[in-house]
Amino acid sequence: MAQPLNIAILGAECTGKSSLVTALQTHWQTRGAIVHVVPEVLRQWCDQQGRTPLAQEQRAIAQAQADLAEQAEGGGFLIADTSPLMTAIYSDVLFQDPSLYPFALNHHRIYHHTLVTGLDLPWQADGIQRDGAVMRERIDARLRDVLRHEGTGFSMVYGLGAQRLAGALAVLEPGASTLPQARSSWRWLCDKCSDADCEHRLFSDLQAAATR
Repeated sequence: MAQPLNIAILGAECTGKSSLVTALQTHWQTRGAIVHVVPEVLRQWCDQQGRTPLAQEQRAIAQAQADLAEQAEGGGFLIADTSPLMTAIYSDVLFQDPSLYPFALNHHRIYHHTLVTGLDLPWQADGIQRDGAVMRERIDARLRDVLRHEGTGFSMVYGLGAQRLAGALAVLEPGASTLPQARSSWRWLCDKCSDADCEHRLFSDLQAAATR
């Protein structure tokens, strides 16, 4: 089992972030580890307010997300169901406000690993937080651009259920992985295009090759 880590699960809407958080939590808790899960503040905020936040309300949400993670640090695994960086991304794309980036990127230094959930899951309407498949692609592209520009290492995670968990564990528990070269510095990035379907096919080919 991996040593305790701080892990940020990032991604656009409807990409399975919360499901992956739950799967990782269960995986480590069944092995006796202490796991702290940081919930998504935005979801709680929208449930309470019955609407999505305005531009001027984004900073407080980002701060609350950071506070929860920093309060939970220490003594076990920490899995954050998003981070202030996603709030900064949405503020930038939706409101043309890039002012949250310095704060969000500074906070992001507490994480040992950043996992980005891929776009291979079908988009589904689910309450007031969902902005649509086109916006999902824009958010995904902007997130990757920011992470690359800042030199923040990240790993893409694809698949359904156990397959997606296995992809995450290939990064977080590299010694136990069956993926080729899924070792300490393994990162999955497609440098040839930004097509999620293409990326997913190549990733699936790697998994298939590893099981032969």
